[in-house]
Amino acid sequence: MNESGLIFQTPQNSSLTEFQTRLNEVSPSFCAAKWKQVTLHLQNGFTHSCHHPTAHKIPLEELKRNPSALHNTEFKKQQRKLMLQGKRPTECDYCWRVEDTKSESLSDRIYKSQESWAKPFIEDIANKPWDDDVYPSYVEVSFGNLCNLKCSYCFPQFSSRLMEEIETHGGYPTHDNFNNLDNLRKKNEIPISPKEHNPYVEAFWKWWPKLYPHLKTFRITGGEPLLNKNTFKTLDYIIENPNPDLSLAINSNLCIPEIQFRDVLEKIKRLLGDGLIKQFELFTSAEAKGKQAEYIRFGMDYNLWLDRINTLCKEVPELQLTVTSTYNVLSLPSYRDFLNDILTIKREYTLNSSQRTALYLETPYLRYPNHQAVFIIQPEMLKTLFSQVTFMNDNLDGTERDGVSLRGFYSSEIDKLKRIYNITASELKNPSPDNNTNRKDFVLFIDEHDRRRGTNFLETFPELEDFYHLCKSLL
Repeated sequence: MNESGLIFQTPQNSSLTEFQTRLNEVSPSFCAAKWKQVTLHLQNGFTHSCHHPTAHKIPLEELKRNPSALHNTEFKKQQRKLMLQGKRPTECDYCWRVEDTKSESLSDRIYKSQESWAKPFIEDIANKPWDDDVYPSYVEVSFGNLCNLKCSYCFPQFSSRLMEEIETHGGYPTHDNFNNLDNLRKKNEIPISPKEHNPYVEAFWKWWPKLYPHLKTFRITGGEPLLNKNTFKTLDYIIENPNPDLSLAINSNLCIPEIQFRDVLEKIKRLLGDGLIKQFELFTSAEAKGKQAEYIRFGMDYNLWLDRINTLCKEVPELQLTVTSTYNVLSLPSYRDFLNDILTIKREYTLNSSQRTALYLETPYLRYPNHQAVFIIQPEMLKTLFSQVTFMNDNLDGTERDGVSLRGFYSSEIDKLKRIYNITASELKNPSPDNNTNRKDFVLFIDEHDRRRGTNFLETFPELEDFYHLCKSLL
């Protein structure tokens, strides 16, 4: 590895390499997630299988005939057909980018398909017609967009606070008028008000009794799900109908009022303490440290967030905790310091005889909005990302110092950031013709962000001052 842009090579896990060969025997474009995983945005009726492809609208006429059309849309069935034929669905370009880089990094097509909710079903999927209705074993659902944050890369359909802002100030003055409600209306993505009848939520509860026995993983997202009554309705259903094979998960920004935090904490303790489910996983997010994290995720209290993570680790040690970092250009300055906070928690809360650490770090790269993607940086800024990967490598789990084996980052965690380095290095060698447009949009977005939210970018991100002025000079 060196700072000239040489691609990081990732030592291959032999079992994953063997699994990739097996998967490619079905088809070189096959991914079990297209069948067995689904995310449902019930606030506006959109669905996608795997979080990387853009969500598509669930046709109400299909839903009226069959509540399972929440997952088994005709569009999705066509994508499954392409995969079985060895063709690459264009909506899955996240993985095709990874697979086309000159590195040995594995794409999420491999990682996801080998998960326990997917791997056992591969042969069954391959032997059934492409247009079969299937029960997913991994379901992620958003019941609404009620949220107390308005993150810089988020959208009004996922945040009620952001919706309020856009209704007041309009979209951002980027070339695509980022988050303009007219664009959402054209795409039919305006969320249904909680006061209105929601046919997608209605269909979900009709499908739920049949779906529930097939679930291996059920994940509730938002909005902020711990502010939504359907979340607590679901938890109460599971308490009354135990499923010892179920892995239950909730996404939360952890910056909710204390009463909601304590309520869900007690339910988690009961679900796990009484053996009502197999495991409980909580997903939370941050992409930077301190004030920079709070700028990205407006409304966040970074210190409270860290305190809540510590509370969860102390009071529910059997809880599976995942921190997701949607890596973007604003992550660049303080991500190494953020990694050090994560490392401190890993080392403080080492669990059970197998020495499992208390949390896992997941690092996807931001795809949209383009003006905040890391690919717009200047080549010399790549060394900062390099240093972050190096920091993780230097703190690999099990590294010995003074004869002591230290807890640290798993190789799979490190590989996620290596992939971002690889892709960014590749993108910078062959810059997109839209790069200058995206850089202009970056500074237009930042200036408007500061104006309407009372923030100060240059005070918060002094490390990006030169980049800001570069972008400004393009206007």
